[in-house]
Amino acid sequence: MVSVDSAPETKGRPGSGLRRDVGLIGLMWASVGSIIGSGWLYGAEKAVVTAGPAAIISWIIGAVAIVLLALVHAELGGMFPVAGGTARYPHYAFGGLAGMSFGWFSWLQAATVAPIEVEAMIGYAGHWSWARDFQHADGTLTASGLAVAVFLMAVFVAVNFFGVRVLAFTNSAATWWKIGVPLVAIFVIAVGNFHPGNFTSEGFAPFGAKGVLSAISSSGIIFALLGFEQAIQLAGESRDPKRDLPRATLGSVAIGAVIYVLLQLVFIVALPHSAFAHGWAKLNYEGISGPWAGLATLVGLGWLSVVLYLDAVVSPGGTGLIYTTATSRVSFGLAKNGYAPKVFARTDGRGVPWFGLIMSFVTGVVCFLPFPSWQELVGFITSASVLMYAGAPLAYGVFAERLPHLERPYRLPAGKVIAPLSFAVANLIIYWAGWDTLWRLGVAIVLGYLLLGLYAWYAVAAGQPDAPRLDWKAAQWLPVYLLGLGLISWQGGFGGQGHLGLWWDMLVVTAFSLVIYYWAKATASRSEDIERSIDEVVVTEAPAH
Repeated sequence: MVSVDSAPETKGRPGSGLRRDVGLIGLMWASVGSIIGSGWLYGAEKAVVTAGPAAIISWIIGAVAIVLLALVHAELGGMFPVAGGTARYPHYAFGGLAGMSFGWFSWLQAATVAPIEVEAMIGYAGHWSWARDFQHADGTLTASGLAVAVFLMAVFVAVNFFGVRVLAFTNSAATWWKIGVPLVAIFVIAVGNFHPGNFTSEGFAPFGAKGVLSAISSSGIIFALLGFEQAIQLAGESRDPKRDLPRATLGSVAIGAVIYVLLQLVFIVALPHSAFAHGWAKLNYEGISGPWAGLATLVGLGWLSVVLYLDAVVSPGGTGLIYTTATSRVSFGLAKNGYAPKVFARTDGRGVPWFGLIMSFVTGVVCFLPFPSWQELVGFITSASVLMYAGAPLAYGVFAERLPHLERPYRLPAGKVIAPLSFAVANLIIYWAGWDTLWRLGVAIVLGYLLLGLYAWYAVAAGQPDAPRLDWKAAQWLPVYLLGLGLISWQGGFGGQGHLGLWWDMLVVTAFSLVIYYWAKATASRSEDIERSIDEVVVTEAPAH
């Protein structure tokens, strides 16, 4: 019988592995600190412009979708407390090709979040005169803005080099602030500015069901709710992962969902009618470039606007910090599985994967060049993130059938229903992002296959003993899944050719998802191959004493 035991805390030595220094609060705050980032600063305004007051429904749908995915991750995280977990579950279940693919999706998502948070910090800082030269009118960075962005990325990396214990303390302090400020904004603004008539005066759902669904992916709702997986990425550094991972995962989602739904509600009812008198699509008021700070000024709460402009630095900064950590841990996992050079798995005396941190810095700097603004990256990151999450329900179905004996600290209720349902919901979220986003994501996926594929070819040609085993049979469904989802998007009504009408397109996505789910489960790796992959991780990541 295979088991994955949480290892005792260790002092570690250079190259020996990660250190188990993080407790329940550190894990939960890692996830909450990722969820409450720049999404709260922009999400409510972008959503109401896309969906009208019905954006409240968009947030509820988005929260339910994330809860479904988090439930699956909670069981898997307790079963497999390893660093970079979300990138590894498909590796266990479907072998090397699927593992390499979902590992790339995971890294792609993590690597692009820190740069977008830096851009949010710089954008809000433009409220102050000394920072107005950091961006052009179209949101692109000036030379001085680029220098500041590079500096902020360097700060994220420097904090991470002090080790996960310092990171957890720093992020914990920032997260208390990040939770407190939105709650203060909710209650203070709502007390004297509650106009329930705003829900119906210009129509509750002026853009119909399509607006409600589009807002989930394109306006930042799912992006705002992302981050629960950060506790799972740090599983290899948890003191008691089997007990703490499920609690941290589900607890962080509950905290984030409640805060975001309340924020959307208050944003709608607090606005004066003059701000949206010409329709929600033309919402406008002085200071709308910083929606919440501008709203605080508009309703006469100047002191609160100062706090919110300050929070616009702290909240994105905390999220950028933890995603810098996540990027290095995902690349650590990729290297451990043989998909990336072994230098990514080397750690220093503090147990920090130092090369992965350096590459996360380099990647962040490169991202500032092609992506000029916060909003342009939202749909891309949302799709990459949910594509990463989609691997977990597929792996869950395999483990439930082929490894029923494996210890499960948290057991998902009705897992045989929730797993395929969560996979279908994930694909709907990807579809709602629209064709314009998905074709760009497709280019990034091809780039990943080129980079990782070249390394895999080199490892095999060089006869490396740990060269990745690309199990084509177990992953035969994967190319059909990726190409099929792209084809449906191209023919659909969310930025595509419009040949699939509303509701019919979602029926097609759902049916397609179920076919892929059961196909993947039927062709997955054999039980003994799965156990061998798990045992390899136990051996290679056992901490030194």
